[in-house]
Amino acid sequence: QVQLVESGGGLVQAGGSLRLSCAASGNIFSSYTMGWYRPAPGKQRELVASITNGGNTNYADSVKGRFTISRDNAKKTVYLQMNSLKPEDTAVYYCNAAWGPFVSWGQGTQVTVSS
Repeated sequence: QVQLVESGGGLVQAGGSLRLSCAASGNIFSSYTMGWYRPAPGKQRELVASITNGGNTNYADSVKGRFTISRDNAKKTVYLQMNSLKPEDTAVYYCNAAWGPFVSWGQGTQVTVSS
């Protein structure tokens, strides 16, 4: 399994931008579907965005048009570019790696958006 370390969180004003990074260990990073999650009411975590090993992306409706997920397989890193941030985007963001039965989570990075 991969180990994941997130970075890039912080405090930003509404309308601002942040870029989260998730660095992975392991030799088969390129095979994993990578995702970003955050807690949601009634759910343990909700999917914010994901990207497959083939580069296909998926976004939550609430972030479409504002967030962009990307990956650099050479650097074993996945990114989440967050623009036009809103106070309701405030959360701990968790990086996820999934490949078949193997699932790994990072420790999370806090994003706080002030109004």
